[in-house]
Amino acid sequence: MLEISASGKVRMRRSPHEVLVHTLPHAPMPADVRHAFVGHGVITAFKTRPAYQQADYLRWIERTRLARTRRERIAEVVDELQRGNRFMKAPWRNRQGLMRSA
Repeated sequence: MLEISASGKVRMRRSPHEVLVHTLPHAPMPADVRHAFVGHGVITAFKTRPAYQQADYLRWIERTRLARTRRERIAEVVDELQRGNRFMKAPWRNRQGLMRSA
């Protein structure tokens, strides 16, 4: 069984008594992404998301080949962070199990 904590730690249980822990690497935030997040006022919303979501967003943006696609992805992430209740186009619930409101 795999468990991912809010801090980005992955725990794998092979038996009830054994737990292997691995921390997901954090991707550095590119300057253009930081500028967009600060400019749209969503940097705090980004930083309060779980580590795995932060990493997924940044990796998804970094995988683009075209500048136009990169701008579109940054805009999509900004929109999701402004709404507060989406993660990668899917509904997202906070730790208390409640839908986050925008």
